[in-house]
Amino acid sequence: MRRSVVVAASAGGLGAAMLAYAGLIERNAFVLRRFDVPVLAPGSKSLRVLHISDVHMRPDQRRKQRWIRDLADLQPDFVINTGDNLGSAQAVPAMLATFDAFAGIPGFFVLGSNDYYAPRAKNPLKYFFPRHKRVVGNPNPWRALVDGMVERGWVDLTNRRTTLSVRGRTIAFAGVDDPHLKRNDPCVPAEAADTAADLRVALVHAPEPRVLDAYSASGYDLITAGHTHGGQLRVPFYGALVTNCGIDRPRARGLHPYGDAWLNVSAGLGTSPYAPIRFSCRPEASLLTLVARPS
Repeated sequence: MRRSVVVAASAGGLGAAMLAYAGLIERNAFVLRRFDVPVLAPGSKSLRVLHISDVHMRPDQRRKQRWIRDLADLQPDFVINTGDNLGSAQAVPAMLATFDAFAGIPGFFVLGSNDYYAPRAKNPLKYFFPRHKRVVGNPNPWRALVDGMVERGWVDLTNRRTTLSVRGRTIAFAGVDDPHLKRNDPCVPAEAADTAADLRVALVHAPEPRVLDAYSASGYDLITAGHTHGGQLRVPFYGALVTNCGIDRPRARGLHPYGDAWLNVSAGLGTSPYAPIRFSCRPEASLLTLVARPS
């Protein structure tokens, strides 16, 4: 009996320690992931792309705001944002002030579900059942977020395509609204990418295979996404338990081949205020160095 009590107390103490670590330390241990992506024509000079996703900003998260602002010191050639910037309806001013650090650097974005709707308490076990009924919170002031980002020079790629010159390179961009909410226009990724461009880049919030397959088949070189939080709670040597979308677990975060394209899924920088923990999955941004393909 005494031994059972000791074992139970030890297990409870270990669980409490892990929870404290996940909630107080790791979720604030921001890290920059660096990847080389061979998508440029042979002989091309490299480009640097900063990929930010799933910030889930709240006004009081000043450490996170400072960390994101400091990323501007990397001097990327352009920035990609794949949504879920808001963690509170009051966070728009803080989010826009944070993005002020990137003035003069081209930026491109799409929105995620938490840009449209505020978070709400959910049973975390629902994530293990893909067909569970989705429940959203109150509407967020997403139009103010979009207007503010556009005023700062960012390009809204919500169900849009565009071609722009970045550092003397012609780059074709495409983006869709969040497929997690079924707001995506299927025609955008299905249209053939501009073959005359030097590079073709696609954005989506949730990496749903139906969208990724269409982008890859249409000739996009690089696809960027977020949404998964990398699983948020990962088991060492096993990885993510769930992805909260159709992407397979091994590709819940990081850079991976996807068909004829490369896919970067950011594990993101934030969490829901109702699940403010991360384990074996530090909050992250990605610096993608686009390099020449082997000749």
